Amino acid sequence: MGPKDSHARYASATHGKTILITGGTGSFGNATVRRLLGQDGVKKIVVFSRDEEKQHRMRQMFRDERLDFIVGDVRDTDALFHAMRGIDVIFHAAALKQVPTGEFYPLEMVKTNIIGTHNVIDAAVRSGVVQKVVLLSTDKAVYPINAMGMSKAVAEKVVMARARAHIEPTFCTVRYGNVMATRGSVIPLFIEQMKMGKPITVTNPSMTRFMLSIDDAIDLVLLAIDKGERGDLFVKKSPASTIGDLARAVVEIFGSKNGVEQIGMRAGEKLHETLLTALELARAEDLGDFYRIRNVAEYDYRKFYEEGAVNKLPADFTSENTRRLNYAETKALVASLDEVKQELAAR
Repeated sequence: MGPKDSHARYASATHGKTILITGGTGSFGNATVRRLLGQDGVKKIVVFSRDEEKQHRMRQMFRDERLDFIVGDVRDTDALFHAMRGIDVIFHAAALKQVPTGEFYPLEMVKTNIIGTHNVIDAAVRSGVVQKVVLLSTDKAVYPINAMGMSKAVAEKVVMARARAHIEPTFCTVRYGNVMATRGSVIPLFIEQMKMGKPITVTNPSMTRFMLSIDDAIDLVLLAIDKGERGDLFVKKSPASTIGDLARAVVEIFGSKNGVEQIGMRAGEKLHETLLTALELARAEDLGDFYRIRNVAEYDYRKFYEEGAVNKLPADFTSENTRRLNYAETKALVASLDEVKQELAAR
């Protein structure tokens, strides 16, 4: 099944729906808006974010009457409540995502990633019209070692707790690693370093990372909209590459003469990403390209507290033990990205 067929498979998930995207001016929001406006069926998309300048750019770029904007912050409960009018589905993408930011300002992560998630959920419940809310989470929430990951781990727990308490709306979560070529990811950083005439810097060339495209990330959210039930967690089965191969691929694609420099691992950084713990994987339902972890067993507090469910554990699902791309595959994947093609054309 090709990419277009895959995307068509999830088109029905948003047919006739009015969708609110929190943090919708980011990379995910822009790509999702482009995707949904490009297919028939979506009724309306509302972008909720703090950045009026980015909203203006999106408005000028898309020029579509199905697209609307609300300036607001997920920390503001009143703004969220008023944004919920007529909304069917929420993609909750708003978050502080930069690991260094969290290490220096951890309380800001708490306010946006945890309390902001609670506010979104609370406003959705109070609205009486929202049908489904999907939290976008991260591999960093699994065995978290930095403030950003810790805040997203708690945000996941907030969603699970509210899923246990409410039949409607339906609350579920998707979890994925860094999306290739999006703002804040490593490929744009490598390209920017090359443009400045500097060597590409890698912390550890043996480090592995999942390789997920923005379209795969959107598919994951749409799958949750289409198939998700109370408390479900969805994960995409993504391949991985070493950072060393990824850096070498970018250097060769762009013909950089400045090479690669190893600078050593930073605080709060993992050698390998983990998308599912062994316990989660033991309870996972295999959906082919995805895993679904059902959390219905946790709705009963006595059962959760007194009874176990798994006797034999598999290994965690990590970027080290998933399918590893070889160098040629990594280079071909990077070269296929629209962002890379656009940068090459501009040069």
